Amino acid sequence: MKMIVGLGNPGRQYAGTRHNIGFEVIERLAGRLGIPLDQAKHKGLIGMGHCQGEKVILLMPLTYMNLSGESIRSAMDFYKIETEDLLVIYDDLDLPTGKIRLRQKGSPGGHNGIKSAIAHLGTAEFNRIRIGISRPPAGMAVPDYVLARFRKEEEPLIEEAVEKSSEACEAWLSKPFLQVMNEFNQ
Repeated sequence: MKMIVGLGNPGRQYAGTRHNIGFEVIERLAGRLGIPLDQAKHKGLIGMGHCQGEKVILLMPLTYMNLSGESIRSAMDFYKIETEDLLVIYDDLDLPTGKIRLRQKGSPGGHNGIKSAIAHLGTAEFNRIRIGISRPPAGMAVPDYVLARFRKEEEPLIEEAVEKSSEACEAWLSKPFLQVMNEFNQ
């Protein structure tokens, strides 16, 4: 059994913002796999299904970004998911807009959702897909930037990143994560 988590913030006002790119990937993946996101539990929205002989849990924590680890830990404990069977998708200020980077571990890099996940999991060693959103323009505060929508010229880059990320998630259901990393890291 594998669990794929996309980080974001609940509520219509956050839809389409930079910080919600993880939610966008989960929604795209749910559509690709035919898994409805229809269960509200573990402080999140969950979808369950099967793909390529693997049981899959999709999770969108509804705790707000800074408390994402609570939802992840609750679901992992309930479904007895090991950290090697977890994949977390989130936005990254340190990557150019639209670039994706798959990693097996790493620091939170200032990302509060990842800080929360690491705190609740007790380890920084879990699979992740980072999606680049670039740094804010001079004079713009990071919180304002991550909660803003993408500019028109960024939308094709983000569309491609969401598609590639969902493809990488699907590939991970039948291949080792290291192999998926080698295939999808740009």
